[in-house]
Amino acid sequence: QVQLVQSGGGLVQAGGSLRLSCAVSGLTDSRFPIGWFRQAPGKEQEFVAVITWSGGSTYYADSVKGRFTISRENAKNMVSLQMNSLKSEDSAVYYCAGDPEGSWKNPHDYNYWGQGTQVDVSS
Repeated sequence: QVQLVQSGGGLVQAGGSLRLSCAVSGLTDSRFPIGWFRQAPGKEQEFVAVITWSGGSTYYADSVKGRFTISRENAKNMVSLQMNSLKSEDSAVYYCAGDPEGSWKNPHDYNYWGQGTQVDVSS
């Protein structure tokens, strides 16, 4: 079965940077897009970014465009989210997700999810 294991996260001051990683493993074919979502307490999940399996195409939410970068390693089983110029409103639990069946912006269309990692940006 496909598993997504996340690493990274933590506490950072506003204006700082963090890097999140998502490792995809399992015997099931995992050659599908990987997206990043975030969820603040009491709020709905919010699309952050998505990357194709090849890494040739990326898309970002307007709220993070120009600050966050999603990328794949050459092995293509590791996806990273580099977060720069962090703001307090970026504080949330961040999730990587794989295999969207429909809209890559809709979390309900993804079949696999990482365990989530906390990102706290101090004001």
